[in-house]
Parts: sequence; structure tokens; C-alpha cells
Amino acid sequence: MTTTAPGYGQVDRDYAMRMATCPPEEDGPVWMVNLMHYRGEAVYADGKSGISGREADERYAPLDILSDLGAEVAFMGEVEQQILGDAPRWDRVAVVRYPTRRSFIEMQARPDFQERHVHKEAGMAQTIVAGCLPLGPPRDLSSAQATDSTDATEPAWAEVPHPPTDEDGPIVVFHLLRFHEDASETGIAAYQKAAKPVVVAQGRRVLGWFGVEGTIVGDRRAWDQAHFNAFPSLRAFNAVLDDPDRQAAQAAHRDVAVADTYTMVLRPTIDRLAASLAAPS
Repeated sequence: MTTTAPGYGQVDRDYAMRMATCPPEEDGPVWMVNLMHYRGEAVYADGKSGISGREADERYAPLDILSDLGAEVAFMGEVEQQILGDAPRWDRVAVVRYPTRRSFIEMQARPDFQERHVHKEAGMAQTIVAGCLPLGPPRDLSSAQATDSTDATEPAWAEVPHPPTDEDGPIVVFHLLRFHEDASETGIAAYQKAAKPVVVAQGRRVLGWFGVEGTIVGDRRAWDQAHFNAFPSLRAFNAVLDDPDRQAAQAAHRDVAVADTYTMVLRPTIDRLAASLAAPS
């Protein structure tokens, strides 16, 4: 990471060391899931600003450096609603796929990256950056495809009760999850099985589900999984929330299993997440 501790979160040095020293034969792609909460006004060391925290982060965006490393922004979405989770109120969620863990760590030492980082330090109030590995491709996870209806068990978005419209287009629902140790992942699996008929009927598509191997920057909380699910519209997702069968499954399984969570409705601006999972290592 940077040579000095960032103001927007605490660095897990142990995880950073594991990433930096991962043997090449064991290394491979890692998806860094970023939750971003911006300052209202950017705060630079020289006292000059006049721009928002979001604008400062746009100046930071190291897209050329990512391309040089073979990394890509796989997903970016603006937070429309934060349904579950305490402060902060997150502004944006992004996912960057790096070709290796080592490439993420080596990026931090690049002079061109360090020059850009002043803008991130000025604009970011708080962030969580979690290193994640896919739990499996979308079809393996729930017989879901991100954009088509080739699976006969799934209705096409034009056929669901609340299809996308110009006024209410597709959304992505993001869950960051930590499980109770005694409940492990069995409770969330039971919930997903019970809720599947409801969410599939409303057009849910799995973009990507990930296991969290470490949180490189955050507030010292550990996380277990990150889920990205697409819905044809906000109305479709609200119909899922209101469904009594799903509510019963949540009370019986999800609420028992989940110790901590953020759940957000995102309006995607970049969505190559499913494609990034299918990309060769």
C-alpha cells in the first residue's frame, strides 16, 4: 500500500504481506471489491480544494495504470439506496479484477500511482477494499445468466411482472456479508434455496458471488462473502422484498446466519463483472 497510513481506512498489513509473497504457482486473479464514501469537499494537504470528494476521486482514477498491469474495472455502480448497514452511507461500489495478487501490491509502489493517490486521499472519507475470489461462475451458482434467458427455468426480462422501463431500468443489488461463526454459511445457503423461486420469478440474474479472502483496507471488520445480483427493475426487487414466502425464509435462515451486512441498490455505470469471471486466468 502507500508508504503512510491512509486517512480513509486501516490497512491490514498481514493480508498485504500474504498478497505480496504469494508464490507465483499459487497466485492468480483477484477481484478487489471497493466501497466508497466521499468527502463533501476534497481536503488536500496544501489546503486548496474547491472540488468535491467525488471529483477528486475521478482525478485519481488510475485507468491507464490498471490497463498497463492487465487489470480492468469489471463493475461500477452508484448507490441509489442503502437498505441495510450502519454508517457510513456509501456512495459508490466498484470491482477491479487484477491478474494476480502481486500485481495489486506492486501497483502501490509505482511513482505514477503514488502521484495520483493524493487525489484519493483528498476525496475519500472512508473505504472498504476487500480481496475476493469467485465462488463459481453464475450458472454454477444458481442456474443464472447475466443477460440472456437461455436457461429454460428463468423467465426473460420482458416476461417478468416488472420488466425494465425507461423510467425504471435494471439495477444491481449488492450484499457484503459476515456470518456468525456458529451458523457458518449453511444458513445463507438454506435461505438462498428457499428464496430462489421468488427471486427467479422476478428476473434475478446472478452477476457474481465471491468469497472474501481478506480486507486490505477497512475498519478492521472481517467479511465472508460479496454478492452481486441483477434485477430488471427496482419494482422487481421491491416485489421480492415484499414477498411473504421470502420474508419467512429470511427470518428462518438469513437473519440467523448473518452477523453483519451492507445491502445496497446500485445503478450500474460499468458492468463487465460476469465477463470478468469468464476471462482466462
